[in-house]
Amino acid sequence: MKKSLIILLLVSVAFATVAQRFGKTLKNTPGIVSYTYRNSFQKDVALTLDTIKALGITDIEFSNLFGKTAAELRTLLDARGLHCSSFGVSYDDLNNKTREVANNAKTLGASFVRVAWIPHEGKTVDAAFIKKAADDFNAAGKVLKDEFNLSFCYHNHGYEFVSYEKGTLFDYLVANTNPAYVNFELDILWAFHPGQDPAQLLKKYGKRFKLMHVKDLRKGVKGDFSGSTSPENDVALGTGQINVAEVIKAAQQSAIEHFYIEDESSAVKTQVPQSLKFLKSL
Repeated sequence: MKKSLIILLLVSVAFATVAQRFGKTLKNTPGIVSYTYRNSFQKDVALTLDTIKALGITDIEFSNLFGKTAAELRTLLDARGLHCSSFGVSYDDLNNKTREVANNAKTLGASFVRVAWIPHEGKTVDAAFIKKAADDFNAAGKVLKDEFNLSFCYHNHGYEFVSYEKGTLFDYLVANTNPAYVNFELDILWAFHPGQDPAQLLKKYGKRFKLMHVKDLRKGVKGDFSGSTSPENDVALGTGQINVAEVIKAAQQSAIEHFYIEDESSAVKTQVPQSLKFLKSL
């Protein structure tokens, strides 16, 4: 009888665990990038947070404080049971205001600091900019980790995949940054747009990717190395060119800790729920 009761309890726990999963592949509900709701955030931060919570999303990557202090934003998050796991900043702020950035990230409750653009001239990036960025990332990442226990990630944006030596400038960036201080956020649209396979990148550099932007690219759109396309080319996951299911599957064998839906289009009201439904179905 006692043995049967123990078995019953174990089975109940197992079923409860499965029931709490977001989907078969993704264990947890994905987060959202604040840029997705940038227009709404500019008008009313509190109301936008309520909108996000109503979708069942609790994890947010902020790339803007939207007129609030970090402490004010943290109060609004805490009141709703929401959490900021990653804080996005500019390249210049990372390098020139490293400790201010770190203090804001800590106040928000973030574990990661992220940069998504390396300033450069022209439509394609010169290797000199990437080489300087590698040095800058190593230096800032060391401060973030050693002094604040924060992890730094660089978010690819397409232009890094131009050919360089026997690989690409992205390969150079990975090889010349210290994994103790610098890792990466994979934006799957900005890997696919310049001709890369996001799933293969995950297999190649799985230990270096810690965060992911989950996006899809409108069918028929041709890519390049500019790091630019119309925001309206962001479509609901599963309706575009990218094999999102394959990417998510590959990500399960990587070091990615947070998945964020990002949708830059004007159709987020309908597309974000569609994207959530698609990810849950995987």
